[in-house]
Amino acid sequence: MRRHPGFLILLGAALFPPVPLSVHAAETPAAVTRRVTGTVKDSAGHPVAEAHLRLEGPGGRVVARTQSDPNGHFAFVGVPPGVYTVVASKSELQVTTAEAVVAEGGDTGVVLTMESAAPEDILVVAKRLERARNDVYTTTGASTYSFSEQNVEQLPRGENTPLNDVILQAPGVAQDSFGQLHVRGDHANLQYRLDGIPLPEGVNGFAQVLTPRFANHFSLITGALPAEYGLRTAGVIDIRTKNGFTDSVADLDLYGGQRGTFSPTLELGGSQGKFSYYGTSSYYRSNRFIEPPTPGPTPDGGDTQQGRTFMDLSYLLDPDTRLTFLTGESVVDFGLPASRGVANAFKLQGVNDTAPFPSIDVRDRQREENYYNVLALQGTKSKLDYQLAGFSRYSKLTFSPEDNLDSIFNGVTSDVVRSSFANGGQVDAAYHLTDQHTIRAGGYFQGNAASIKNRASVFPADAMGSQTSTVPFRVVDNTRVTELEYGTYVQHEWRPVKKLTLNYGLRLEQVKSFTTTAQLSPRAAVTYQLFPVTLVHAGYSRYFTPPPPELISTTSIAKFAHTTNAVSSNANTTISPDRSHYFDVGVTQGVLSHLNLGLDGYYKTSRHILDEGQFGQALVISPFNYKKGQVFGVEGTATWTLEQFAGYLNFGYSKALGKEVASAQFNFAPDELAFISRHFIHLDHDQTYTASGGVAYTYRGYQLSATTVAGSGLRRGFVNSEHLPYYIQTDLGLEKGIPIPHLGDVRLRAAIVNVADNTYLIRDGTGIGVQSAQFGPRRGFFFGVTIPLPLGKVPKPSTS
Repeated sequence: MRRHPGFLILLGAALFPPVPLSVHAAETPAAVTRRVTGTVKDSAGHPVAEAHLRLEGPGGRVVARTQSDPNGHFAFVGVPPGVYTVVASKSELQVTTAEAVVAEGGDTGVVLTMESAAPEDILVVAKRLERARNDVYTTTGASTYSFSEQNVEQLPRGENTPLNDVILQAPGVAQDSFGQLHVRGDHANLQYRLDGIPLPEGVNGFAQVLTPRFANHFSLITGALPAEYGLRTAGVIDIRTKNGFTDSVADLDLYGGQRGTFSPTLELGGSQGKFSYYGTSSYYRSNRFIEPPTPGPTPDGGDTQQGRTFMDLSYLLDPDTRLTFLTGESVVDFGLPASRGVANAFKLQGVNDTAPFPSIDVRDRQREENYYNVLALQGTKSKLDYQLAGFSRYSKLTFSPEDNLDSIFNGVTSDVVRSSFANGGQVDAAYHLTDQHTIRAGGYFQGNAASIKNRASVFPADAMGSQTSTVPFRVVDNTRVTELEYGTYVQHEWRPVKKLTLNYGLRLEQVKSFTTTAQLSPRAAVTYQLFPVTLVHAGYSRYFTPPPPELISTTSIAKFAHTTNAVSSNANTTISPDRSHYFDVGVTQGVLSHLNLGLDGYYKTSRHILDEGQFGQALVISPFNYKKGQVFGVEGTATWTLEQFAGYLNFGYSKALGKEVASAQFNFAPDELAFISRHFIHLDHDQTYTASGGVAYTYRGYQLSATTVAGSGLRRGFVNSEHLPYYIQTDLGLEKGIPIPHLGDVRLRAAIVNVADNTYLIRDGTGIGVQSAQFGPRRGFFFGVTIPLPLGKVPKPSTS
């Protein structure tokens, strides 16, 4: 990479002038008419009147003050979206705090329980450190959609909702088969963070590794991202985990229903002195997991068994420093639903010599394992907030076909094992110099050792591709690759006047894998509060996205010559990083006191835009490049709250286009390559119109909820030239808490998935990188009960 020292010195002087600097709250582009309401009680449950309350933002800045009324009630009005701390104080009572996440869902409620007077307690220290960690990061200029614990509990399936289904309730998110998500026209390119620390990528396949149950709150951050976010930039799933200081819990949740579904979950959290713990462990089984190629409610061979655990251990070294260890695992075993009526294309000795073998009897299986650990040191010193972390992740995917039966239909049976062992570290810091300026900087390193093993059974074939023997033979095609990733950034957040926030910086990234590549990426964003209820934002980001090394297909074309798995093109250009320019502009508007509207537009132009496809029988995706790419769209949002009623509605329009296949050409037919070389085509995951919405209503202790997702259909046909029919799915839920003496509230839940029992296709088996049809879920009835366990829980200040 060519360096220009003089230019960089001048650019650095322009970016960071010698002026007094300090931190200020990063404002997300959401309407600013939210309320934080709540109740103050004593340890006996009686209301506390005339308690002094203050609302603190990032850096401990006091946003507002008020007092509780004779019933202990209070309210802060006109609160911008973000993460705040409510602090209650009164003579002879202990200072008490609660976290308030002001998000898209409208008003936020908190309950504070004040104990008898004591010196500053552990909970206050933990809350202050949470606030300091939030100050390390910023989302200025990006589009942020937040989900609180309450938002998740208000979904029809509550905390049993898979994480991908929760994220589908954000604008601009399209669903795909096997639980995949597409944010703003990107195939995947999602980054998952735990408490601000990026979780290394693994060979995820299509199983969910994380669940919303252990999230105190989480956000989808997309658009023009600040310089602290790199590599995977279509969307950042930023999960702030529960911990024992603020989430004292002991619950057993039992959930199940149709399709043989059953899932018990144990959740425990608490603290002892300076030590806190939180953990959750679950088991899940069902006769339906992967979307099947048949429309019936229960597929053939589609069963699954899954286990997941997560633990957060934290220790306060001193009032300003905390050491945290996060660990988790996910093991998922599932069958691939069989297709019905697929014609036998090849003969396998001893199987279909005299009669066709029915495709519905094929039983292939896949197993996905993920293990991850994070050790973080986080603290605050005067004007400095920081977090240092080390992380590790091992993941493995094993596809096990049944004998050689796939060869009858595809000419090849692939026994695939992919694994990845990634280790790295990250440091982030924010230095607050004045109320107008903040400097943020950090660095990132990761090493990833990936292994790809493919043992393929194929038939010999002549020059025309015709089978010459019914006895298959094995071709071993293995690859190992080590990838090193480096990243560093520096950025300046400046608030010249109260209503205006500027954030600009640089990010440098380098990747060493099949090739060595690097990029210096500028980022810039601005937010402006035009009126008290109107916030506008605009941003530009230069992105650098390398392909995941553990997913890159390195098929040795020559090994499959003169077999039934020979490819039609010998071209196999090395895959390249996606280099793009991203522009985003939006506005949010408060209407009346309980309605908020938002509109956001985006445009991305790419060189070597990355896409991914399933080019084999195994549920393994492989990346490839188009030489040119364009993605653009518009999103609209509306949220409203009125007493016991809350609702939201999202709508998105998007186009994702690519031209000229630039790598892994052997996966394409010659006529496809010829057409794509001359025309922009829709990417296979492009969905023009996407919508989602939901409502929740509380009446006499009953909570009724409904959610809907709808879309115009993903692409299909030759070079993705057509789209599937429109679809809509609505889910309903009902929850009721029943107080049990000496135990607490036992919560009962009922949910109906796809209440109208609409039969719809997510994929039909055509299009680039699409192997088979997949149908959406049929109507299903599910029930759950959450039982509090008598394990010495203590009342907690909580976001309700």
